[in-house]
Amino acid sequence: MLEIAIMVEGQSGLNWPRWQALALAVEELGFAGLYRSDHIVNAQLPDQDSLETWTSLTWLASHTQRIEFGTLVSPLTFRDPVTLARMATAVDDLSDGRLTLGLGAGWSPRA
Repeated sequence: MLEIAIMVEGQSGLNWPRWQALALAVEELGFAGLYRSDHIVNAQLPDQDSLETWTSLTWLASHTQRIEFGTLVSPLTFRDPVTLARMATAVDDLSDGRLTLGLGAGWSPRA
């Protein structure tokens, strides 16, 4: 069976009303999951609305019941690996095991 998930760039105009509406629509419409990037800022100016990734995933863990979710990817260059592992464990526990942790080296040059 084919499953389709949604991925969003959290630094490209994402705010709380958009994130909440998107998350609830993804769950209601039957998508398999909702994933997002873990960028701190846009690669190019001007900066737009953005949500910090792990804060938004914590909201998702506690306000959805079915969908899987996670990071594509969470850069180890942005976050201490031990702290990131603890955050991911807590969010995964809050969601009853629905978190997928994507890790990578990361980069974010501003052009």
